[in-house]
Amino acid sequence: MNVSSIRTGLALAALIAAGTAFSVAAKSPPKAAAATAGCLAQVREGWVRLPPMQMPMMAGFGRIENRCAAPVVIVGASSAAFADVSLHETRIVDGVSKMRALPELRIAPDGAAVLKPGGMHLMLMQPHAPLKEGSRVAIEFRLKDGGSLLGEFEVRKAAP
Repeated sequence: MNVSSIRTGLALAALIAAGTAFSVAAKSPPKAAAATAGCLAQVREGWVRLPPMQMPMMAGFGRIENRCAAPVVIVGASSAAFADVSLHETRIVDGVSKMRALPELRIAPDGAAVLKPGGMHLMLMQPHAPLKEGSRVAIEFRLKDGGSLLGEFEVRKAAP
């Protein structure tokens, strides 16, 4: 058993113990480990909107909190439950609602990013299997420093 397997097992155990407020310490390269020791970024209140009929896309929402002394920069996302996951933002431009992909999401120290309907959100494309209300989906956020943040999202028919 190698160090990576042990870390993965410990991360999964921590995720199971954390319940709906899923948190995992951001993994950092060894040279940055001292700067991030004890630092936790968290995904809270994560949920995926279940569409009224089967569709190839869904949206994910929640709150990503950065309790670290340094900014956290999310540069991508993935999930075993979907073929593609990306960060998007909806804005009103000249009275028209427009959506665009976000290449990165910077969260200031002691700050938070709120993913909500009509604003920033996750686009979850092509689920690998039908999702049911009440089930949970794991989404991994890739960080600019090479680390990752794992979040749990509950499947719901409507906003909480």
